[in-house]
Amino acid sequence: MHFLINTSIIKKSRTAAFILLLIVPVTQLSAEQEHHDHSMMHQQHHQENSVDLRTPLNLPPEMAQHQLSNMRGHLEAVQKIVALLAESKFDDASGVAWQQLGSRPGMLKMCNRIDNEDFKQRGLSFHKSGDALAEALKTKDTNQSLEALNATLQHCVSCHASYKQ
Repeated sequence: MHFLINTSIIKKSRTAAFILLLIVPVTQLSAEQEHHDHSMMHQQHHQENSVDLRTPLNLPPEMAQHQLSNMRGHLEAVQKIVALLAESKFDDASGVAWQQLGSRPGMLKMCNRIDNEDFKQRGLSFHKSGDALAEALKTKDTNQSLEALNATLQHCVSCHASYKQ
């Protein structure tokens, strides 16, 4: 009888192992299919949302490169301002804001060369916010300075959401 029990257990174990061999690959395939389906949905969503509806500026190539260089300079200025704020160097940060973001004559001249009136006005408003940032930094009030920096960055985000080179 003892031998029959062991044989029965062995048969049941073989059956269970066989069933597992059938189920595990199916489960794995199911998980792989689910991952594939999710990846495809993500890719389709990305493609649907990758249509760039922003308005092109259609600047001449030389002017477009100059504009891009200025915007990279603005981004570097914001980074410097944040670093200086972290060190409580408000006067230095104010100088950076004025020199690199403010309404300096060269910046105003560049903005006024743009034919797109809305883009031009956005640029002028951005530079005025740079002036306001420089003034806020002079107060040495961190909250006021961060609010002014946020206002300046809102101009960047809004413009980049609306226009492309």
